Order: sequence, then structure tokens, then C-alpha cells
Amino acid sequence: MPTFNAANLLQDLSNDVNNLLHVMRTRIEHQPHAVLLQQPAPGSWSVIQCLDHLNSYGHYYLPQLHKVISKGEQQRIPAKPLFKSGWLGNYFTNLMQPKPDGALRSRMQAPQGYRPVQQPDAALVIKEFILQQEQMLELLHRAEATDIGHFRVPTSLTRFIKMSAGDTFRFLIAHQQRHMLQALRAMLAYGGGGFTAVSMQYLTGNVG
Repeated sequence: MPTFNAANLLQDLSNDVNNLLHVMRTRIEHQPHAVLLQQPAPGSWSVIQCLDHLNSYGHYYLPQLHKVISKGEQQRIPAKPLFKSGWLGNYFTNLMQPKPDGALRSRMQAPQGYRPVQQPDAALVIKEFILQQEQMLELLHRAEATDIGHFRVPTSLTRFIKMSAGDTFRFLIAHQQRHMLQALRAMLAYGGGGFTAVSMQYLTGNVG
């Protein structure tokens, strides 16, 4: 399993979240809600449905990450220079992580309870998404001071399957990248966003 410089990993993940926020604020937030709520094809999610799905994961994982990072702070468990990914966390992260061209490594169906409603409130979903990214950035910053490999976070699948805090961050942010690209493609179908193709470049700050 891969081993990372822990500080560099957390900084890279913070950069990823900042890029997601940049895409939201420059490409999505000011689009007409009619565009954001339009499904590109029957059964496909709209931009807002993609974001609502991400918010549902944030509702579960952000409190879990807050809990374990707070424990690390309270127990004064110091940060370690290296973080070794677990096989399960690395597998889930790679499963979610889009390829450089934006292609997905696998197709999957969202679990029951994490599927968006047909017509979410666009303004509320956008506001919640931005708030969750800000919370994520705060948690990543706090995580710099503790051991992100020490505590385990129960997955949303079952509390009996757990990943380290470091792998939970990796998985959750890869999942966000996956569905942000899906959201951009949904908007592309209606000429929104001012682009003609969507790849990982839009989530790494390499496209103006």
C-alpha cells in the first residue's frame, strides 16, 4: 500500500478541496437554477442532484472526521511524518478517483439513503456544499497536528468496516471529484459553464 508524507498529503487534499470550491464559485454558483436542475437524460442526475448526493455523504463523514480528530487533539496524539494507506481505503479511493481525462474507473449505483430527490432546492444545496467544503478545509488543517493513521472511521456502508482518518479524507475527496465532474458534464449538456469538454484539469486549477 502507498506511503505518503503526511503533511504533503494533507496539503494536496486541501488544494483539491479549494479547487472544488473554485469550480463551484466560478462555474456553477451563478448559473440559472433552471440549468442546474435540468437532467441531461432520463435517469441521469442534474448538477444539483450531484451536489445533493455529495452533501449527503458530507452529513455522515464530516461529523465522523471531527470526532476522531478531536480525540487526537484531546489525547495529544502527535502527528507522524508518514502516513501508510490501508488496503481498503486505498481500494475505495482508487475506485472513486477519476482518471486524468475525467473518465471513471467504474460505474456504480448510489446506496439507498444517499440518492438525491428529484427536485432539490438549488440554493440550499449550493449553500450546504460550500459550507461543507469550508468545514473540510478546517478539519484538514486540524489534522496536521495529529496522527491521521491512528483513529478509524466507520464507513457509511456499515460501522463494522472502518478506514483510517487519512484514507477517509482521501476517499471522500476523490468521491467529490468524481461527482463534480459528473455535475460539470450535466451542465455541459445545456451549454453552461463556458467549456466544451470536461477533464480532471477543471478540478486541479489548470484551466482558466
